[in-house]
Amino acid sequence: MKNVSSFKIDKEESGRRIDIFLASRPELSLSRAQVQKAILAGKVLLNDLPAKAGQRLREGDRLFFEKLPAVSCHVLPEDIPLQIVYEDQDLLVIDKPAGMVVHPAAGNYRGTLVNALLFHCRDLSGIGGVMRPGIVHRLDRGTSGLMVVAKNDVAHQGLATQFKVREVRKVYLALVYGNVRDEEGEVDAPVGRDRADRKKMSTSSRRGKAARSRWCVLARYGSLALLQVEIETGRTHQIRVHLHHIGYPIVGDGSYGGGPKRAQAFSDTLLRAKLKTLSRPALHAARLEFTHPRTGRPMSFVSPLPEDIASLCHFLNGRYASPPDESGGNNFKG
Repeated sequence: MKNVSSFKIDKEESGRRIDIFLASRPELSLSRAQVQKAILAGKVLLNDLPAKAGQRLREGDRLFFEKLPAVSCHVLPEDIPLQIVYEDQDLLVIDKPAGMVVHPAAGNYRGTLVNALLFHCRDLSGIGGVMRPGIVHRLDRGTSGLMVVAKNDVAHQGLATQFKVREVRKVYLALVYGNVRDEEGEVDAPVGRDRADRKKMSTSSRRGKAARSRWCVLARYGSLALLQVEIETGRTHQIRVHLHHIGYPIVGDGSYGGGPKRAQAFSDTLLRAKLKTLSRPALHAARLEFTHPRTGRPMSFVSPLPEDIASLCHFLNGRYASPPDESGGNNFKG
């Protein structure tokens, strides 16, 4: 049947909840919440009977999933300039500026990346839902750098599968506080909602999800350092939370220990002033690698540090680096 996926349950899958099983299928590219919505809508059948989210699968069961119809998008297109790094019939790679919200939400229905994309493309993949057409992954408002956007459902499914099975390489640059002594390290700590502040994330959440980040030092500037960070998972605020967790908060990140108060600890008045000029976390999505969902061709993109972080690194290079490192954060490791 059209738009229907079927699964025969084997011994290894026996005992799993239906919603968890379907959410884990890379070909569906759905969250658990989306699966549960489909179940409530009667779009999931277990042995030809309507399924329930909490039902357990048994060996030999037949499970059918019908894709929910696309909902028309009511987000208004806006003529907002975009820095397009690459574009073809299936996808775009965007270099998102800091300060731009990715998709509309409460309090941010205009001026988002989605508004700009709808003006540029007119039509985008609808898999992401009404408020997020074409969006396969996201960056925080204050984070700059590379994002890939799907133009059609085939591209969206292909890219979402790569993200889900961790075949997409995402490399970030972060300017952090702290006298970083090791050359490299790994943070393996679950990330979930902070129990005291629901707008923040934490490594001590009771319902945290597994998260892993690897980092290495690109340049040292006394009690500051430029790190390259590569993430294996894509949890909300993951890099910001993980670096704060190990004592290296990101410069400019007031939510996770890198706000103006941290800058006050420096005796160098010029440095203090420079650090306070950064009005967002010094975090940049600098490298993005994936496989083109239609052609199978490897795709690799690099974005240099934006002016606000680059100028601060240039100042630090001339004042604190020994010997000076003039890479500007463009020389990656690995």
